[in-house]
Amino acid sequence: MDFNFSEQDERFRAEVRAFIEQNNPPFDASGDRSPEDIAAWNQKLAEKRWIGFSWPREDGGGGGSLIEQFILKEEMSKAHAPALGSDFMGLAWVGPALIRHGTPAQKERFLPDLLQGHSLWCTGYSEPGIGSDLAGLQTKATLVEAADGSHYLVNGQKIWTTAAHVAKWIFMLVRTSSESRYGGITCLLIPMDSPGIEVRPIENLVGHHSFNQVFFNDVRVPLENRLGAEGEGWKVVMGALANERSGISESTGMERELDDLKELARRSTKNGRPALEDPSVRRELGRYESMISAMRLNGLRNLTRQLQGDPPSTETSVNKFLRGQLEIPMADFSMSLLGSEAQEMGPWQSSSLTFHGVVIGGGSPNIQRNIIAERILGLPKD
Repeated sequence: MDFNFSEQDERFRAEVRAFIEQNNPPFDASGDRSPEDIAAWNQKLAEKRWIGFSWPREDGGGGGSLIEQFILKEEMSKAHAPALGSDFMGLAWVGPALIRHGTPAQKERFLPDLLQGHSLWCTGYSEPGIGSDLAGLQTKATLVEAADGSHYLVNGQKIWTTAAHVAKWIFMLVRTSSESRYGGITCLLIPMDSPGIEVRPIENLVGHHSFNQVFFNDVRVPLENRLGAEGEGWKVVMGALANERSGISESTGMERELDDLKELARRSTKNGRPALEDPSVRRELGRYESMISAMRLNGLRNLTRQLQGDPPSTETSVNKFLRGQLEIPMADFSMSLLGSEAQEMGPWQSSSLTFHGVVIGGGSPNIQRNIIAERILGLPKD
């Protein structure tokens, strides 16, 4: 591996840093940023085409390279800058899928709103009873040929659907055939205000909610809202993952959390002295730092392979698994640093009680273990 960046890469890094220094919105007294500042930030990002940075320019994106996209995300993460765009699910999943599989009419309809922050998508994957076995989904869509236009009737239930209570659209996998496990899955784009959709919140341990149950009862979906051919839903979703899947995002997120944890250790005391001076505290922080460094190197290795033209690797599961192994111990460690203050509610207490979404979302640790065992180590299926 070559850890050096080209002169062009370093010029781009300098450009990103200068932009952040000039435009990064400030935090208010409560630790938040104002909606007006976030809107202005996203407008400037859109003008530079840094939202959808790696998308083709003909589709409204920046046409940036994978290495530039890595630099952009890394510098934004280091600076604790806001997200690149306001519609995370739409930009991560829907946009790349539309670019690969969408019709010209679908691209024209959805991509501009994604890039300008005028849309908000959720994703309909998980269902009760199937755990992380996405291919086992049972929500059914039946194609109906009618005088007023062909359409699907959708019936079933999705669960753990992030932001379904505020989303305008859902990017959803349904079963259109029972004859094939993977080939019987189809992708539909459904307005969340469609008749027959019911959203029920799932509150977490601190009384907040981002997850939801979503019920579909004879929901009518026009045929033109199908993304890709019928039976190609699995291909559509898996292809969207290839947009950028080095696993580096897992390590950059953990680097930011570790910085915050170190700062907490500086402010906390142990045995009457700053906790950061305690050998056991420093040893624990060092262990976290070593694991996060390993994640970063693994991500760079996968990025290198992609730059060489190799397809995204299942080795990204290593970083997903390691993040799950870090989130819980780091949250528990923050509680020990807080001491009696841990009984009060604050950002660390909330994180300690709500880590489940990060650890389980996108595939639980056991699922990642199976992927690593079967696809990387070549072990037999359990």
